[in-house]
Amino acid sequence: MKLNKILTIAMLLSGVLGTSCMKSLDVKPQDPKIITSATVFDNPEAFKQFLAKLYATFSLTGQKGESGLPEISAPDEGTTAFIRGYWAAQEVTTDECINAWGDGGLVEYHGHLWSDQNSYIKLMYQRLFINISYCNEFIRAVDENISKLDGSMQGEVSRYKAEARFLRAYYYMCAMDLFGNVPFVTEADKPGAFLPKQIKRAELFTYVESELKAILPEMADPGANEYGRADRAAAWAILSRLYLNAQVYAGQARYNDCITYCNEILNAGNYSLHDNYAELFLADNHKWKEEIIMPVATDGANSRSYGDMTFVIHAAVGGSMDAANIYGIASGGWGGNRMTTSFVTSKFADPSGATDSRAIFHTDGQTLTITHPNVFLEGYLCGKFKNVTSDGAVGVNSTFVDTDYPLIRLAEIYLNYAEATVRGGAGGDASKALELVNDLRERAYGDNSGNITSGQLTLDFLLDERGRELYWEGFRRTDLVRFGRFTGNTLLWDWKGNVMNGTGTDSHFNVFPIPASDLSLNTNLEQNPGY
Repeated sequence: MKLNKILTIAMLLSGVLGTSCMKSLDVKPQDPKIITSATVFDNPEAFKQFLAKLYATFSLTGQKGESGLPEISAPDEGTTAFIRGYWAAQEVTTDECINAWGDGGLVEYHGHLWSDQNSYIKLMYQRLFINISYCNEFIRAVDENISKLDGSMQGEVSRYKAEARFLRAYYYMCAMDLFGNVPFVTEADKPGAFLPKQIKRAELFTYVESELKAILPEMADPGANEYGRADRAAAWAILSRLYLNAQVYAGQARYNDCITYCNEILNAGNYSLHDNYAELFLADNHKWKEEIIMPVATDGANSRSYGDMTFVIHAAVGGSMDAANIYGIASGGWGGNRMTTSFVTSKFADPSGATDSRAIFHTDGQTLTITHPNVFLEGYLCGKFKNVTSDGAVGVNSTFVDTDYPLIRLAEIYLNYAEATVRGGAGGDASKALELVNDLRERAYGDNSGNITSGQLTLDFLLDERGRELYWEGFRRTDLVRFGRFTGNTLLWDWKGNVMNGTGTDSHFNVFPIPASDLSLNTNLEQNPGY
């Protein structure tokens, strides 16, 4: 199954979703050639095609490839994609990335100046909840139609339902992380016109936890599912991520549970570190299944979006970069995102990559210091993601890339285990935590010259190490919030608070506001404090 390609029936289904509360859709048409929500699941294959739609909403934005018939209205359809919106919220707001375009919303992101009118926040919010609504509709459709299937098909469709519940739980976790208290709707809420109620962050934590645990028996064994589809290891990984942040989400530390689910992956026997860090972010990174536990599949020939890895790669390329030969794109790049000065200097003593190979920066023609945020030639450029293969071949399309987004990587699990152990999680083994961290560093350094001692394995070190290992993979904002470094003045970076050397920002920016447009429509919602 091409998970990154919306199939014909899946496209029809997404159109049906927007109007499925209409009574007329409950009536089968007289013309058998007409497909509606009442007839589409007469074909058992439709369940798999609809499942493809659920996975496609990670990166695609509408019904005509890169643009056309968008699901969400915006001047630039690419900004409505989940990956693009989530990446910007997690990276541009932090010390890992500053954007040069001068877009109002992105300037507000990096400066911690946003309000409930910010367009990027609104689009991220809309994307999360339209994706959740698709999952709800699929789960409801399975429940209503599974009895019509023969026994062998029922088992397969039950697994599809478990994957839809996984995706819904993941999106709700993102909503909880970004927005705190959010609207809450499941398949139990019948289609129709109503105002969703708001769920408290701690209650949503409990819901996400219960959903992920409940689906474990139904999920495919680790590594046994089709490429790009979630399996049991993906659910374990998201549980470890959830528990690592439990103090923030629910006000209660759950580091012991984080360790439990890290161990499930570490002991599964399916996963190991790929020996070349840089290859994990190239156009043929689908080959490294030993480390990439779950990707978002991207294919320049069969799925086209300006909001998936195409955005991440193009927006980082410009200046003197060899866009065509080194980065596999013909347009010359969009000249947008680059690293902050403070991140480069604080994380890598040698930014050339000769010491720590994870320092994949382009410096030629670039100044290290950023005195003008909108000048792309100021600040080192990130060369981590490329649309070329490990053999040097350019991706099949020089605009729309082949590089998959590593949604879950084994390296994260290593670092989750180490942090939960240092934070005192029951069952954590300090020697094992040190070994896991040093495994990452030995890959980065090529030998044991970068190894640390047990005394150096501190929380401050781990925050920096997460930056070195996971930068530009969508973790940084969540990590900084968990460590109490996102707002305030404990950690400053260039142009934080819209000041060149950085300044402290108010703690209410630890969560984004509920968009004003939704508050005006849904009287059940209360705005987050400070907005």
